[in-house]
Amino acid sequence: MRGPSSRPAPALTRFTMTTEFSFHLLGRDGAARTGEIRMPRGVIRTPAFMPVGTAATVKGMYPEQVKALGADVVLGNTYHLMLRPGAERIAGLGGLHRFMNWPHPILTDSGGFQVMSLANLRKLTEEGVTFQSHIDGSKHMLSPERSVEIQNLLGSDIVMQLDECVSLPCEDAVAEKAMRLSLRWAQRCKTAFGDQPGRALFGIVQGGAVPALRVESARELVAMDLKGYAIGGLAVGEPQDVMLAMIDVVAPELPEAKPRYLMGVGTPDDLVEAASRGIDMFDCVMPTRAGRHGQIFTRFGRMNLKNAKHADDSRPIDERSACPAANGYARAYLHHLVKADEMLGKMLLTWVNLAYYQELMAGLRAAIAAGRLADFIAETKEGWAKGEPA
Repeated sequence: MRGPSSRPAPALTRFTMTTEFSFHLLGRDGAARTGEIRMPRGVIRTPAFMPVGTAATVKGMYPEQVKALGADVVLGNTYHLMLRPGAERIAGLGGLHRFMNWPHPILTDSGGFQVMSLANLRKLTEEGVTFQSHIDGSKHMLSPERSVEIQNLLGSDIVMQLDECVSLPCEDAVAEKAMRLSLRWAQRCKTAFGDQPGRALFGIVQGGAVPALRVESARELVAMDLKGYAIGGLAVGEPQDVMLAMIDVVAPELPEAKPRYLMGVGTPDDLVEAASRGIDMFDCVMPTRAGRHGQIFTRFGRMNLKNAKHADDSRPIDERSACPAANGYARAYLHHLVKADEMLGKMLLTWVNLAYYQELMAGLRAAIAAGRLADFIAETKEGWAKGEPA
């Protein structure tokens, strides 16, 4: 038994086989864009939300479920996979796509953020970062070249440069030092990656919350002529207005004809606001992590299934949702599963959240294409503010 029998079949994507990585803008509405990233393993429709499959799994979900919800790409992580089960082992087993039964595009993070946030006794030098595993204390060295090598062994379709990520707020001098090191590492990653037509290396714009540093970082990376660009170092504790201000500063500096990725973001409101500013790609653990803790995102806003008011409520989460977990299970039952800490509760609420995130992305793509993004955002936010019907 591979999964729920009610699981719909994955939707067919209109796609002509290609050997190249390319980005195609299909529509605009103000600064917002909709398009397609095309590569040998498939098409990523943008704006796109990438479910996070850190350790070669989107927690609580079958790969077929993830695809059926509308996800075109998932994210894997260099740091976690290099530590367990090991990049060389995954390569020997046929690569990450085969290993996790996901034949579609995969983006891998470089591991830099996790080294800074999870690893023990880390030491940063020009060469790279040495650290102890948070799992077993073993010692490792992650350099720009090794990060690219690991991502090549995994076989990911989009490779991220190794960067130094600082927490916000921080001193301007700290942000500048990390930004300049990240630029030097980007050049080393580009050299190590070489020319791989069907795959892409993305650079990461750093610079903390300092506009001038962000602009300099973006311009230097654009001069390297990479296939895509990410905005990193946000979603690390700063208020939303700081994040949006940095997007406003950086987006105009990035090439129109290449994809833009906002790393680690975020809430549904973050996604809507960033997409309206020209961001094409997002990833975040929020929908999966929140689901495992009884929190869900819906067109009515955020709901907490731990709340006792759901204990006698026989209604589904949202009868209009196409997701079986949202339209087919009573809130009282889901509340019971959460309170009893049952595995099924975590799975069903994760399903609800990822379904809503993909529904939101589909709505953004359609609204941008139709030139009615402002109306869509207003209607969406009105639904969140109004809350669920009594």
